Amino acid sequence: MKIVECVPNFSEGKNQEIFDELISSVKNINDAKLLSLEPDGDYNRVVVTLAGSDKGIVDAVLSMSRKAANLIDMRTHKGEHPRMGAIDVVPFVPVRDITMEECAGLAREYGKVISEELSVPVYLYEEAATKPERKNLANVRKGEYEGLPEKLANPEWAPDFGTNEFNPKLGAIITGARFFLVAYNVNLRSMDVSISKEIAEMVRESGRNKKDENGNVIKIDGKPVKEPGLLKSVKGMGVSLEKYGITQVSMNLTNYNITGIHTAFEKVKELANKFGAEVSGSELVGLVPLESLIHAGKYYAAGKNLSEEDLIKLAVEKLGLEDLYSINYKEKIIDYLI
Repeated sequence: MKIVECVPNFSEGKNQEIFDELISSVKNINDAKLLSLEPDGDYNRVVVTLAGSDKGIVDAVLSMSRKAANLIDMRTHKGEHPRMGAIDVVPFVPVRDITMEECAGLAREYGKVISEELSVPVYLYEEAATKPERKNLANVRKGEYEGLPEKLANPEWAPDFGTNEFNPKLGAIITGARFFLVAYNVNLRSMDVSISKEIAEMVRESGRNKKDENGNVIKIDGKPVKEPGLLKSVKGMGVSLEKYGITQVSMNLTNYNITGIHTAFEKVKELANKFGAEVSGSELVGLVPLESLIHAGKYYAAGKNLSEEDLIKLAVEKLGLEDLYSINYKEKIIDYLI
């Protein structure tokens, strides 16, 4: 059986009634299963993880998107996380017996249907992108919801599905296909968000603008000189979490085989120390592949022959994954839930 993961991100992180409605919307969908729903009030965003057959997963995310469109209004939305719309991003991820190209086809199928039903512009990204500049999610989402009317007026940013007419209630949707992404945040025991932002710019693959000794951006022919990032396949930003009295280096590890969770954690800890800040632990958002935690466990085991369960427990301990709240690791690993 083909198995696809879909991880829709909706722009609502506080309203339990809306979460209950989203859960209810997929209860009767055949060949699809809700694996997790993780809201964040500071981000004002909820990350949902679904898995199912190719047909089941499209039916499920269409049903959930219709419900979200009725309940979420971008005109009143505020939050720490970048966002372009109520149904912000909908990635399809190959898990078993299905190719990346097939998942890109599912994204196109979803995008066409939902754009027509909701009268909302839809952009394709990553492996479903129609143009090189649309491959990177950050490029597509640049300007966010507030800048969307201007973006839609630019012929270079005409949506892949739907018209260029601005939908003030829903904004726009971004959908595509990608490798399994690990959403991972490292916690800094500091409310100085400038430190988290600086570290995020240093570690992310895209890097940052190079500055001189006075802090001025260095330019050549009017263009900023880029300083490469320290970690491959990593996207990052610094955010403040007032609820916990901390800041976070919030990262997307787009290929955990290139940069693993433990690698990202140790590099952020090293840089935080240079800024005089303390790392208290970290946080996984959504689900992760078993392999990614096994990699981390083996790193910290330093050659010791441990069981699968002990490797996972060691990773949870060393990464401080229960710094903010306790977790049941078996409910965070997609391999155990499918």
